[in-house]
Amino acid sequence: MIANKLKPGDEIRVIAPSRNLTEVWHVAHHHAVDFWHKEGFNLTFSKNSCEIGKFHSSSIASRVEDIHEAFCDPNVKMIITCLGGFNTNQLLRHLDYDLIAKNPKILCGYSDITALHNAIYAKTGLVTYHGPHFSTFGFDRETEYTRQAFEDCVIKDGPVTVVPSEAAVKYHTIQEGVCEGTIIGGNLCTLNLLQGTPYMPDISDKVLFLEDDNIMGEYFCYEFDRNLESLLQVEGADTIKGIIFGRFDDSCGLTVETITDIIRDKVPSHIPVVFGADFGHVFPMITFPIGGSVRIRVNQDEVEIVIVAH
Repeated sequence: MIANKLKPGDEIRVIAPSRNLTEVWHVAHHHAVDFWHKEGFNLTFSKNSCEIGKFHSSSIASRVEDIHEAFCDPNVKMIITCLGGFNTNQLLRHLDYDLIAKNPKILCGYSDITALHNAIYAKTGLVTYHGPHFSTFGFDRETEYTRQAFEDCVIKDGPVTVVPSEAAVKYHTIQEGVCEGTIIGGNLCTLNLLQGTPYMPDISDKVLFLEDDNIMGEYFCYEFDRNLESLLQVEGADTIKGIIFGRFDDSCGLTVETITDIIRDKVPSHIPVVFGADFGHVFPMITFPIGGSVRIRVNQDEVEIVIVAH
């Protein structure tokens, strides 16, 4: 199930399912508002988005209320998160998935929002979008690439060929191969929170898009390695069709050589694996559909990633 594409003049609702809106630096907030208005959209904010509670979030009830209200409001065509954080998974057992399925809309965000994306896809089949937060465009960091990639996925129709940004330069081939399949993924450690719950999507025959942020300091590579191993032990993982890893902050220490070592003995050699695509906790970033489909062709000389259905 894919929601209607966004059009100029549409209302975009900003919600805070993780950290609240007050956590957005005020200058970035104003710049982001200017950006969305200049793009021709009507920006509104959920009523509880500035409520301050424990862990820099509003209460569970307030966050759930804002999500339900945004999906129910016929004027709202897209829902976008203000920030990530750590506790979106608190909301999953309180959401009305029938309500969401009856009111399909674009939902966009990344990082901790991975829990919401994958839960909604698992429970309703609605395609959601791993992409910029509202606040992303409050920072002057190669915004043109991020903006164009966002528009390609949520405004335009037709296949989208993903090309490296100037920051990425090129995408790295870890393993060669060709595949086409449905995309699952986002932030790896957040996705793993869903294991063993009703909110974990079936990963059989899927293409994994995975990234992570450095919250472990010098131990990041160890933590990433075991988190990936955990995901690849989930039922159905033996049938995955491909893996695309995002870009990682330099502090992670996750080099091409390191990811090659991590992949070795975990993933069959015929499955295409790419490292360094433009998504993750770095700028700029693509937008990709969780539940949409992608076609990948990878060899040592060329990486071709085409988002087919979004």
